[in-house]
Amino acid sequence: MRRWRAAAALAAGLAALPIASEMRVMRPVQPLTTRWQDEPVEPHGATLLGINLRSPQVDALRLDPRATLDTLLAYPFELIRLGAYWSRIESAPGRFEPNELDRQIEAAERAGKRIVLCVGALKTFGYPEFFVPPHRLQRPIREGSLVRSADARSLLEAAIEFATRVVERYRDRQQIVAWQVEHEAVDPLGMEHSWRLAADFVEAEVAAVRRADPSRPVLLNGYLPMSLPVSLQQWWRTRDQGDSLAVATRLADIVGLDVYPRHALVSLGPWTVYLDGSRSPWQQRAHARLIGRAIGAGRRVMVSEGQAEPWEAVTTPPDPPDGVMVSCPPGRLIENYNACLRWQGADLSAYLFWGAEYWVLRDQRGDPSYLRAFVRILEQS
Repeated sequence: MRRWRAAAALAAGLAALPIASEMRVMRPVQPLTTRWQDEPVEPHGATLLGINLRSPQVDALRLDPRATLDTLLAYPFELIRLGAYWSRIESAPGRFEPNELDRQIEAAERAGKRIVLCVGALKTFGYPEFFVPPHRLQRPIREGSLVRSADARSLLEAAIEFATRVVERYRDRQQIVAWQVEHEAVDPLGMEHSWRLAADFVEAEVAAVRRADPSRPVLLNGYLPMSLPVSLQQWWRTRDQGDSLAVATRLADIVGLDVYPRHALVSLGPWTVYLDGSRSPWQQRAHARLIGRAIGAGRRVMVSEGQAEPWEAVTTPPDPPDGVMVSCPPGRLIENYNACLRWQGADLSAYLFWGAEYWVLRDQRGDPSYLRAFVRILEQS
């Protein structure tokens, strides 16, 4: 018994080592410096560079939607990801009002950008990620449940109807290069909801999108764990059918990686606890195996979300007037990009920066450093 206890204590201690090495306790606001101006920039080669545009985030930051999009489209990137937010387009029974999305697509076309369009339906990128219109839910989705197609037939039919209608509306637009189905399709919805979509639910949606447009590839994305605690949690919560990246490798043409190397866990007075596994060798090996499986299955791989804005212990990224947030200052925008472009064997088809709306907000408040860091990558890579 003594030997067993000693062995258990040793195992627990060894397991705690990588977790402890990924923990950071820091003050969340640090002074803005010009170090980002000297950060080397990795050449992007054939990888397309682009951004995500989140309509809900534009609203949350109280930005002008048209001016924000026009500002961003003026930069010489190649690809933009847009979202068809179901509850914004179908605000009431019988309505289908895609005017906002029409304007976004037309503006991107005029600017010569290629477009990845997320058709949802239930989950679309950008907080709160869940965009089912209330009139499409007969009852709230039960927490802890796995939403299977057989048990949620009416919801699946409504989701397929919406996604099909979106694809049919825009499939003649030459600048659209891929459709995305759901967002982190079979993962739980952050920490706010514990229900998950079943793989067969997502598979039915993917099949419907392919029927509506067989000519374009389908993207499925997933959260790439960058630290051991997150890896363990994600494995445990999705162990019955695999996480979104595993399902993407089975069902999609393009596997999208959502990459957030440093994020907050909790605030403790003037301090914040962060997880940062960006330099963990065991995580790098795990990423190489995951990417290798996707490429071995004949899938293209892209970074659908490369962290380029802060992820703090609040929903909307703070905008301190006297500094920047430590989870992603401007230099991290470049560091995160560099790290992904250096992944061996990845041969990324695209890298989409996450946080462009925040850059515009910062610029309007007198800090153009995020936008200028982005420009450095576009000009020097």
